[in-house]
Amino acid sequence: MKAIVAVDLNWGIGCGGNLLQRIPKDMKYFRQMTLGKVVIMGRETFESLPGQEPLKDRINIMLSKNKRFSNKRVTICRSLEELFYELEKYNSDDVFVIGGELVYTQLLPFCTEVYVTKIENTYVADKHFPNLDQDQTWRLISAGNLQTYNNIQYKFVKYVNEKVGEMFE
Repeated sequence: MKAIVAVDLNWGIGCGGNLLQRIPKDMKYFRQMTLGKVVIMGRETFESLPGQEPLKDRINIMLSKNKRFSNKRVTICRSLEELFYELEKYNSDDVFVIGGELVYTQLLPFCTEVYVTKIENTYVADKHFPNLDQDQTWRLISAGNLQTYNNIQYKFVKYVNEKVGEMFE
């Protein structure tokens, strides 16, 4: 399992149910990385998608304890146990955690890689991703060149989980 996220300098990921910044190349990168794959998200992340529509050409799985929520277009898992049972159907390399904050926090220990778009700016954020630079479990293995969109600099980086293999040995 992998995760993909865009963060600001404080590892903020969202505010008021919205992304902090929309960068076209980041959106294209997200699509390229997740197309044809399985995406896992929480209910609030699903509800923030345009038209509350599942992401096209992907298997959409929602992790939500809200028993009243139903949607025939997504697979809904009510617990981590149910989620892991559902994920047995898929190659773990084809599974991407896409948010939000609670889902990232719950599933990050099970991820082998995290693809981060680091935005060189700070925003008001009410949702955050764990700071991988301060977590010895994670090692930065690649960082792309700084790019610019509307005077905002960003880069694509990749982290690997040094411990996830130990959990399953």
